[in-house]
Amino acid sequence: MVSSGALRAHLLAVGLAGAVATSREVSLRSYRLFAARDPRVTIGLDPERDWKQSDLIALMAEKCGVSADSRHTSGPDVIDPDRTLAALDAFAERLAEAARNRSPVLLGTGHPHRLLGFYAALADALSAAGCTVLTPAHGSCVDITTRFGLRTHNLDYVRGVALVREPGARGAGRETGAHTHSPLPVRTALTAAAEAGGPLPELVVGDHGWVCGAGQLGFEAIGLGDTDDPALFVGEAEGRVSVVVPLDDAVRSDYYRPLTRYVLNRACLSQ
Repeated sequence: MVSSGALRAHLLAVGLAGAVATSREVSLRSYRLFAARDPRVTIGLDPERDWKQSDLIALMAEKCGVSADSRHTSGPDVIDPDRTLAALDAFAERLAEAARNRSPVLLGTGHPHRLLGFYAALADALSAAGCTVLTPAHGSCVDITTRFGLRTHNLDYVRGVALVREPGARGAGRETGAHTHSPLPVRTALTAAAEAGGPLPELVVGDHGWVCGAGQLGFEAIGLGDTDDPALFVGEAEGRVSVVVPLDDAVRSDYYRPLTRYVLNRACLSQ
């Protein structure tokens, strides 16, 4: 069991909160691109209102604890650990509800190198509680625009968690996939589930396009978001995403283990 005080100290010690590796420059660039409705940053969300960069700075200050001063343009960005803890509690509460209802769930990540273990532990616990962990469209091709142009990826599942791989990248027991912000993988999975006659997920858990893409289609979604991921927090503000946990989403994978224990304990899913 991890207490909130111990987890708060851990968040700060390893850079999951406090001063994080994401720079202010990178975050501001994301807010600027989101305001221009650049699909690389909206990642599947179609905002209802006209979000200006100043609006996004104010929102991210409220949700994450970044500086609300638009004149602050350089240096590391900051996440308030108390906001992270509060969001983790809400995240755990929603998992607990899904477990009580034995809801079908879909989990997916665009950060498999860092976050696969976190989501896989959730998938194991939810499955043990009687939830069906869905794996629709396994092996399907997904064409994703990257900085190198359009690239075909394959939708795969590892321990119940969806990810995408570049063709030929899969090896026996290999648990890493490609980093992507695209909403296309979750759209592919949800379309396949619907065409197969269900079941459809009552909760989608993940990050980036998995959360925004599902939320935009009307599925309840919860996930993790960094300071340069305004789309998730806009989705939460507009009511299409239920919970977003502010944290650095690209630290060492073992640094997320205390979060896993904390969330599972709060959700009464510890095995």
